[in-house]
Amino acid sequence: MLSKRLLKVMAAPLALLLAACSAGSTATAGSTDTSLVVAFAVEPENLDFTKTAGAAIPQVLLNNVYEGLVTVDDDGKIEPALATKWTVSDDQKTYDFTLRDGVTFSNGDKFDADAVKFSIERVKSAEWTVALKSGMDVVEKVEVVSPTEVKVVLSKPSRDWLFRMTTRIGAMFSPNGVADLANTAIGTGPYEVAKWTRGDSIELKARDEYWGDKPAMKSVTFKYFDDPTAMNNALLTGSVNVIGSMQAPDSMSQFKNDSRFKVIEGITNGEVVLSFNNAAGPLQDIRIRKAIKYALDRKAIVDTAWNGYGTLIGSMVPPTDPWYEDLTGLYPHDPEKAKSLLAEAGTPNLELRLRLPNIPYAVAAGQVVKSQLADVGITATIDLLEFPARWLDVVFKQHDYDMSIIQHVEPRDIAQFGNATYYFGYNNPKVQQLLAEADQGTAEQQNTDMKAAARQIADDAAADWLFLFPYLAVTDANLSGVPKNAITESFDVTSITRS
Repeated sequence: MLSKRLLKVMAAPLALLLAACSAGSTATAGSTDTSLVVAFAVEPENLDFTKTAGAAIPQVLLNNVYEGLVTVDDDGKIEPALATKWTVSDDQKTYDFTLRDGVTFSNGDKFDADAVKFSIERVKSAEWTVALKSGMDVVEKVEVVSPTEVKVVLSKPSRDWLFRMTTRIGAMFSPNGVADLANTAIGTGPYEVAKWTRGDSIELKARDEYWGDKPAMKSVTFKYFDDPTAMNNALLTGSVNVIGSMQAPDSMSQFKNDSRFKVIEGITNGEVVLSFNNAAGPLQDIRIRKAIKYALDRKAIVDTAWNGYGTLIGSMVPPTDPWYEDLTGLYPHDPEKAKSLLAEAGTPNLELRLRLPNIPYAVAAGQVVKSQLADVGITATIDLLEFPARWLDVVFKQHDYDMSIIQHVEPRDIAQFGNATYYFGYNNPKVQQLLAEADQGTAEQQNTDMKAAARQIADDAAADWLFLFPYLAVTDANLSGVPKNAITESFDVTSITRS
């Protein structure tokens, strides 16, 4: 048994996350010392993160309900979870995992090597449809050695694969527990879903039969607000205990100056991306993409849209990744350069569709982007789409947009620029090769190749990175163990305690 359930897995995804619940609804927070209510914005569309993109589902379920063979600690180091240990062959292609014995799923099924084989092979099947499944492409076969030993053979060495096993694609499922994933979550974690009130909340309850240390909070409710003011008021009046992702950063001062609360200002790996459709429409022209980047004053965007909270980055690589390089100087604010490029492209009076999810940070940033583009002669027509369902359908799936703004919270998501079918529509064989070589090389080669890929993507103006989303959370003063940063998709509640 591992101390504190191994971990306090770093977590707390924010972004792609905002949604439902009226300001008038109520929750019973802290009705006992072992209950907790956490406020977020985006409610999951369903409970199936194998088919539904975005972070709202794994935010609730990953690490709390579903577990993997491995996890990451607060420093991003890979640690044991359902596997107690593992060895790697000299050619870096074969992983032998020793599994924890005596673990059961919430439906009573036994967790064993057969469940591991089933779970990994299912990611590679048509049952998984989210783009993140590509992280399992390198797996050649899975062999059951014994009930507590499983061997995974890769088709080629991959420095990235074991890290990907700490994400949603590494979640373990019971073969008998996948018939209705959209409505039923069956995992090995310390919690199970007790109740889902659509449009309002999801309640988790602690499992008595959990294999590890039992969480202090016996009941945790994730409650959803589409109104940032209502969310703040819910904390002020005691109907919630935690705001997991502050959606009104200009109101932070009222909590900082109130002894009833603790304010957490941490880091994330969530890049707020001004997405470009590289495969269709006017933005196929690199001159137009570059013009947009020169037209934008990103410091003014973060100051105006998010009260100055947020970090400028210049690429799809956050500072928490080992291959981070500051590329913010590649496209300085230069409206005249933008106008020159637009004239060169023969589009001095360009009209573009800026299709935004109805999420506070995206709407606020979109208004500033629209204004700054107008200064160089680009008319951006804003079209608000309900998030997640409508945005995911129109922009993410159908690629029916010119520009959009969304926070990408998946770890090491620069890899999506190596996928020509992703909604960016970016297709550069050089980048694809660099990403592939980075995965197979030494750690030094990986860093070199990943930096080169990030710079090429930025040089190509494949997107614009407005800012790195801040982690802003507020909690009751008597709570401890709330995540301090947000570098995974999960908001791990398993280590939260109340004094």
